Amino acid sequence: MALLNLQCIIHKLLNSKLETKNIKHVTQIHSQIITNNLTHLSFLFNHLINLYSKCGQLDQTLLLFSNTDHSNNKNVITWTSLITQFSRTHNKSTEALNLFNQMRQTGAVPNEFTYSALLPACCTAENMSVGKQIHCLVLKHGVCANNGSFCFGRQVHGVGVKHGLVELGYVKNSLIDMYSKCGGFGEAVKLFRTIADKDVVTWNVMVMGLVQNNRFEEACNCFRVMRSEGVSPDEASISTALHASASLGALDQGALIHSQIIKSGFVSNSCVASSLVTVYAKCGGLEDASRVFEEIEDRSVVCWTAMIAACQLHGSGDQVIELFEEMLAKGIKPDHITLVCVLSACGHTGRLEKGLKYYDSMISLYGIKPGSEHYACVVDMLSRAGLLDEAKMFIESMPLEPDPSVWGALLGGCRKHGNLEIGKEVAERLFKMEPRNSGNYVLLSNIYARYGMLEKADEVRKAMGLNGVKKEPGCSC
Repeated sequence: MALLNLQCIIHKLLNSKLETKNIKHVTQIHSQIITNNLTHLSFLFNHLINLYSKCGQLDQTLLLFSNTDHSNNKNVITWTSLITQFSRTHNKSTEALNLFNQMRQTGAVPNEFTYSALLPACCTAENMSVGKQIHCLVLKHGVCANNGSFCFGRQVHGVGVKHGLVELGYVKNSLIDMYSKCGGFGEAVKLFRTIADKDVVTWNVMVMGLVQNNRFEEACNCFRVMRSEGVSPDEASISTALHASASLGALDQGALIHSQIIKSGFVSNSCVASSLVTVYAKCGGLEDASRVFEEIEDRSVVCWTAMIAACQLHGSGDQVIELFEEMLAKGIKPDHITLVCVLSACGHTGRLEKGLKYYDSMISLYGIKPGSEHYACVVDMLSRAGLLDEAKMFIESMPLEPDPSVWGALLGGCRKHGNLEIGKEVAERLFKMEPRNSGNYVLLSNIYARYGMLEKADEVRKAMGLNGVKKEPGCSC
């Protein structure tokens, strides 16, 4: 306990000295860490490295880092902290780049903060070629756009401008993709407009960006403009345009693209075919979706899943199970989306035993790690069957934190079966997790009303008003 207290005291002192930048105090704390044999603690070591750096003692920082015997201390945080200080110091860019190379040789994997720290070191003329290599690593590791880091993306853009790389087509395409995914869609549009000679990849990135930002009608229009400018769409263009049409429920647009698919010869492409199945299903044409599916010769798991999802969307639970069993009989291994559809269908058709069997087979047969959607489906199955205590115990045994969809499935079961005790507990959880979701209030109010507790039901409705929660009125497309 005394040792733990000492660690906490030293940790607080290190944090407080970050503001004063007093090197004398830092060396005293360093001495205490050595005296009490605490150098193996990575969080103290990282703070010490950071503190020496911020006090301007880069040589001392490097010496401390190089002489440590505890390899576990040299993690991505430590390396990034060290690279940051050297990268931001005048005439130390070469040392920063050398540290980055050493880091990679040790097997430590850089993250977006490491690359962000490294970018200032690439802004000199002599490091231009290195900057290009760093750019390639950023793309390879997928840390621009996939992490949704707008600030880091802007820094990469800045480096590209300084090195004259943004005039390269593939760089501009990557930047458009990054801004679309990172909440900077206006920047993506500006970049797109600066490209004079747009190829099919550029158009694809822009159409996908519109889809990712829920601008489905604009995505369809962009696809039409692309074709009017004489750019022939590829399978990626067509799949994205079909996705936009499906989201709009635009059957005429989907049918038009279907005719283009037949003319261009992409009808045999499984990705395109599965997108077409989804379009017809979401536009109300389950028979058309089924006809497209039957015409696919070599059906991949994506095609099977698209058709299974189509049947699930139309409430054809029995057909979902039939298709799934047929898929398994043909030796096609399901993916996690397939199993979400199947588990949901089992819940809606009352197939509890079969549903639990499918759930158990996820890991044992298919090696698929269950996600929140799968857990929510199991809870829904148990709740619909009236096994509310079992559903609650299942949630409590989950290896990950239950999200609102999981608790919401249990609350729905409590409303159906009138379980006030569990319903109150679950509703309170959901009020904290989703304070603006009116559905949770309505469900709890309905449970009270079912028990004849009209005053309590009215209190819940009033609480909605006090908390500024409004129930959205129903509407039809």
